[in-house]
Amino acid sequence: MLTHISTMRSMTGHGASSYPTDVGRATVELRAVNRKQAEIVAAIPDELASLEDRVRGMISPLVARGRCDVRIQWEGETPITASRINRSVARAYAEEFAALGRELNLTTPLTLDLLARCPGVMQTDTASADVSAVWPVVEEALKQALDVFVRSREREGSQLAKDLAERIRLLRTSTRRLTSLAPTVANRFREQLLQRIRAAGIENISAEDERVVREVVFFADRSDIAEELTRLESHFLQFEDACMATEPVGRKLDFLAQEMNREINTIGSKANDGAISAEVVLMKTELERFREQAQNIE
Repeated sequence: MLTHISTMRSMTGHGASSYPTDVGRATVELRAVNRKQAEIVAAIPDELASLEDRVRGMISPLVARGRCDVRIQWEGETPITASRINRSVARAYAEEFAALGRELNLTTPLTLDLLARCPGVMQTDTASADVSAVWPVVEEALKQALDVFVRSREREGSQLAKDLAERIRLLRTSTRRLTSLAPTVANRFREQLLQRIRAAGIENISAEDERVVREVVFFADRSDIAEELTRLESHFLQFEDACMATEPVGRKLDFLAQEMNREINTIGSKANDGAISAEVVLMKTELERFREQAQNIE
């Protein structure tokens, strides 16, 4: 019986914060959705582009799976960028335009406005002192948003963990029923075999007849599901271990779902028994619910 549910986290979550100071106001919003791998997509103002690595460095340890979109806005009076003219690039453009004008016999004068619009002529330099002043504000806003973000993922993850534990409980109950049904399968097969023999008009064939015994033994060996039931119990224990883990377990749960599905399918194909087949259908239904929920876990 599972007595402890760890802090599983959902891959979906949201967090936002706005932090005002005398320097300016930083607003941060985080949104995460399901994704098999971890992915961080940052929308940061151009003037704060140099801070992107620091932002990613704060988010990455907290996002093992899922796509996380982070949006940062800055409101401040102090300009933190400065533009300058790349004279060598502008001169190269001017020479090319002049050569093209002579080639095409054009007399339209080249203007500074035209040159300024050419790629690479105007370059933006980040004022490092200003960015250093801005970073503590952005950092604090990001910390607050991350705190809300993580707690939202934990809340949803807690509900998912409870549902997963219920699916495992029902699968365990079915496994116990299969364990009690398995020893009776050979007996039912023997009775059905004898009934078919008698229906065919063959007399003087008893349950102890060598041919009947041989068929029953062959069937019992072919339909033995003890190994599959043992492995299912092992998978249930692995789920309990996952529930007590401190690291993300989403990938492990995906793997467990695949392994349990393999065992259940094998049981269904080997048993060749109506009662066991009906139980297998129930188990597949619960396992599908388990698999769908597990795909939401980080």
